[in-house]
Amino acid sequence: MKLSVIICTHNPRADYLARTLAALAAQSLGHEHWELLIVDNRSDVAVAGRFDLGWRSDVRILREEKLGLTPARLCGIREAGGDLLVFVDDDNVLDPDYLEVARRIALERPWLGAWSGQCRGGFDEPPPEWTRRYWGNLAIREFADDVWSNLPRLPQTMPCGAGLCLRRAVGLEYVRLHDAGERRFQFDRTGDSLLSGGDNDLAACACNLGLGVGLVSALKLDHLMPASRLTQDYLARLAEGIHFSGVLLDAERGIAPSPRGLAARIADGVRQLRLKGADRAIARAAQRGTQRAIAFLAKSD
Repeated sequence: MKLSVIICTHNPRADYLARTLAALAAQSLGHEHWELLIVDNRSDVAVAGRFDLGWRSDVRILREEKLGLTPARLCGIREAGGDLLVFVDDDNVLDPDYLEVARRIALERPWLGAWSGQCRGGFDEPPPEWTRRYWGNLAIREFADDVWSNLPRLPQTMPCGAGLCLRRAVGLEYVRLHDAGERRFQFDRTGDSLLSGGDNDLAACACNLGLGVGLVSALKLDHLMPASRLTQDYLARLAEGIHFSGVLLDAERGIAPSPRGLAARIADGVRQLRLKGADRAIARAAQRGTQRAIAFLAKSD
């Protein structure tokens, strides 16, 4: 089984991407078992020639001029030659055995179509304690047991984009959906946008093919995290983007948003009033994201 490691990057932070590449150079899985593709998504300064890739002579650097993580991922999938695709963000530092474990899971668990692992927080500075409850939104999660399901919108078993592994057939299903015009919008981030959901949409294509999705505890990486992502403003904008995307993802799979009656809206307001400071601002942003998505869907129909 051959692996294709795909890094999609737009204006990367140089020290982070250098650490991502160094971790790939240190992988225990021999180079003959995997290829490396770097998709430069219209960076202001081209990625080619900026980083030490001397440890591997066959790295392919692709340029995708359409801005957005979705076009970059589609480019990587189309160009990849592996049976297993592994998406590595430009701020992910894989454990040395990551690719070896990913390959073993692919061989041993043929019912799984998409999976990811544990993401430890690699913080530039000690994070404020109040942010801990929001680390999941930052794709930081640690767990003890492997879990899987064939339910595409079950949070407990959905893999995240950091270190996402998927079979080639799953990636091609994602390409087919976009080529056929079955995706009206991009769920992934574009430029400074904090829309989220493309990870789930991509992984959920496994369920379209009758395969499962899951989390594997043996897969581990550090998700590098600047202090700027641990502010009230960033976490509120992120929560709004996540909730906006979540409603749209449900709609793509035939799940209509539940109407909120007057009593429920009053209860929501009371709960928010009991919150303080950042927690209240983030809760309001999440609600705003949901309301924006409902209005967007109504306008689109």
